[in-house]
Amino acid sequence: MDNVDSSELAKFASRAGEWWDLNGPFKTLHEINGLRLDYIEQRAALATARVLDIGCGGGLLCEGMTERGAHVVGIDRAAENIAAARHHAAQRGLAIDYQCVDVERLAADAPGGFDIVTCLEVLEHVPEPHRIVAACGAALRPGGAAFFSTINRNPKSFAFAIVGAEYLFGWLPRGTHEYLKLIRPAELADACRHADLEVNELTGLHFNPALRTYWLGGNVDVNYFAYARKAVRG
Repeated sequence: MDNVDSSELAKFASRAGEWWDLNGPFKTLHEINGLRLDYIEQRAALATARVLDIGCGGGLLCEGMTERGAHVVGIDRAAENIAAARHHAAQRGLAIDYQCVDVERLAADAPGGFDIVTCLEVLEHVPEPHRIVAACGAALRPGGAAFFSTINRNPKSFAFAIVGAEYLFGWLPRGTHEYLKLIRPAELADACRHADLEVNELTGLHFNPALRTYWLGGNVDVNYFAYARKAVRG
């Protein structure tokens, strides 16, 4: 069965032309992109690394990692997103391999082919997130690094990430997230274990709305990052 929610795919495809609008629906992603890049690079060297970015959208993270020396493959199931990403990368003269392909198929065709896999703000948008995590593990070489970011599932996250961010303050388009699709850290850790990945760190992503500033650290009650490594056998 295809691990895609057609309504989610259509939702993001309809906004493909807005990925690089700094004040558009993806403004928050632009604001945290440098923080995301630093988090990755502080734990896994990007220079010369072969990186797979899952759910690349318009290529915000892909372009940043490429600029830091990585050889990036960016994949997304929405052809409109891939077209937008290719167009923007071409305008900037960046060589990024964008593909409209399923991650499970790619992992099966190129097992162990990547040093780093990134899967940020993706798991909460698919029907079976554990399958995406399994594909991340399959695509990584032994010792390779996986990075995830998603949203916890609890009353606090509902209040902050959905009611506040989407409906009260409009920081994200309404309907961006569905509460029942949010993922508790223990659920992500369990999926990682089954994918031969060991979670080394869980880190909260926090936001000060008055100053519109972001930082990492502390509790993982709402938004959080996970850093894992693939086991080395023998």
